[in-house]
Amino acid sequence: MASIGAVKIFFFSFAFCLFNFLPPSQGKQEKLNAYRYPFIRKASTFPSSTPSISAPTNNNGYDYIIIGGGTAGCPLATTLSQKFSVLLLERGGVPFTNPNVSFLENFHITLADTSATSASQYFKSEDGVLNARARVLGGGSSINAGFYTRASSRFIEKVGWDPKLVNESYPWIEKQIVHRPTFSSYQRAVRDSLLDSGVSPFNGFTYDHIYGTKLGGTIFDRFGRRHTAAELLASANPQKLTVLIYATVQKIVFDTKGKRPKAVGVIFEDENGKQHEAIIGNDKESEVIVSSGAIGTPQLLMLSGIGPKPELEKLNISVVLDNPFVGKGMVDNPMNTIFVPSNREVHQSLIETVGITKLGVYIEASSGFSQSPNSIHWHHGIVSPEIGQLSTIPPKQRSQEAVQAFIKNKKDIPVEAFRGGFILSKVANPWSVGDLKLVNTNVNDNPSVTFNYFSHPYDLHRCVEGIKLATKVVQSQHFTNYTLCNRETTEKLLNLSVKASVNLVPRHANDTKSLEQFCKDTVITIWHYHGGCHVGKVVSSDHKVLGVDKLRVVDGSTFDESPGTNPQATVMMMGRYMGLKILRDRLGKLA
Repeated sequence: MASIGAVKIFFFSFAFCLFNFLPPSQGKQEKLNAYRYPFIRKASTFPSSTPSISAPTNNNGYDYIIIGGGTAGCPLATTLSQKFSVLLLERGGVPFTNPNVSFLENFHITLADTSATSASQYFKSEDGVLNARARVLGGGSSINAGFYTRASSRFIEKVGWDPKLVNESYPWIEKQIVHRPTFSSYQRAVRDSLLDSGVSPFNGFTYDHIYGTKLGGTIFDRFGRRHTAAELLASANPQKLTVLIYATVQKIVFDTKGKRPKAVGVIFEDENGKQHEAIIGNDKESEVIVSSGAIGTPQLLMLSGIGPKPELEKLNISVVLDNPFVGKGMVDNPMNTIFVPSNREVHQSLIETVGITKLGVYIEASSGFSQSPNSIHWHHGIVSPEIGQLSTIPPKQRSQEAVQAFIKNKKDIPVEAFRGGFILSKVANPWSVGDLKLVNTNVNDNPSVTFNYFSHPYDLHRCVEGIKLATKVVQSQHFTNYTLCNRETTEKLLNLSVKASVNLVPRHANDTKSLEQFCKDTVITIWHYHGGCHVGKVVSSDHKVLGVDKLRVVDGSTFDESPGTNPQATVMMMGRYMGLKILRDRLGKLA
């Protein structure tokens, strides 16, 4: 659902990127985007004559201000704009003319870019796992692996959503930006090996969450071009929607004079560092809606004065509402990987096939991203994209000795491994829980996040079962026939995988002898973190923030589990669903 950046040892210059990656039709594409999205403009164009929080007028505010033009924010804004005025504020730029976002072949380059204008913002959890958040219109759908699959019916029932409206909302997304994958020969080998390993039946191509092996959807078309949630804005009412990019919201502003605090607007900073104020209308139904993701939303609520009182007071933040649950219940699905060495040249593929097991793990695969001159084997400082993980060392831990040791470690990996790919094992619905805390009052800085991977023994047990299955898949005759490699022992595969996995978790001598230790030492992320603003603790069942008026949260921070094998489909659907629900609750039959 969704992000990953890190400090690169070797930076690509902007000119190099332009020369190598900009398509010749760039000018035509920009004109087309201006035609399709006339409401998108830079934050600095926000008119100074707009009514301010300090001097409001009666009817000139927006009906809705949405903070975060991401996977949920874009479909939400599009839907609400059919009837009401909407201001959508996105801290990043647009994905349309960024070739490193737009093309599958450049997937790993965006994840390695740690510049201030990168579409991904690197962060490191306190567990030592390297991670990222999206910083671009379209959110996680602009930087992820593109796999599209729906949530289970159990999840929909659990969160209390109307199944009829859910089944109207998913197809609205799918008709616009979802495609059937090309189904590469590598992914066919994955399918056959999963079935051979007992992950059956084969359910064919489907968006549905069904036990067995299946082929899912993708937001990459047959030409390898990405279609993000930002493209859903093309269905908006251009007369009622304003989208500001490079608009970083500093805080939500509240009127605290009444019995309950109520949101009245936001303060945001444009790309030049100038601050602006935007307000919502006086209508009792007007709202500020936060869709900044599982990291950004609890962070912004706390910066705005909603959160644990002791933590806010420690940073001299004026307390609007003491809620000890903001930032709590943070969960990330731990992932571990097994190398698939290959003597055959393997074409690039991201996740297309998935094994949905009754063991509590999902098995997926990717291939071919390490063959280019910009790969990990060449630069030794870029992403290992197949496992969604970074391979550089954060600044505070960087030394010449550490860098040289890292380079040597990568050079020791057989080139056959880089011709192949990875089998990914992800624990579904982990029971291990962490939290998020502010480290300062700068919204541009990452908060402190802890996920406590494998702190619950049930998660560790499921990881071990997943590694056993992933190894079995790699050892299948279908894979050895495809890769033209001999069937390797489990210990050799684990040794290769230990060398490739990159995190800041200390290694142990027995991490290839003990599968439990292997899980702990090689844990990484697939960016499906969620939580921090749970229903019943921070928001109500209709996602209104408890204890305050005119404020709502619509994103994955409200989830206590990640929906389906990959969450982006359900997060986009959620934006559409909540938009329709708000319209129907407000307008009734007129909606």
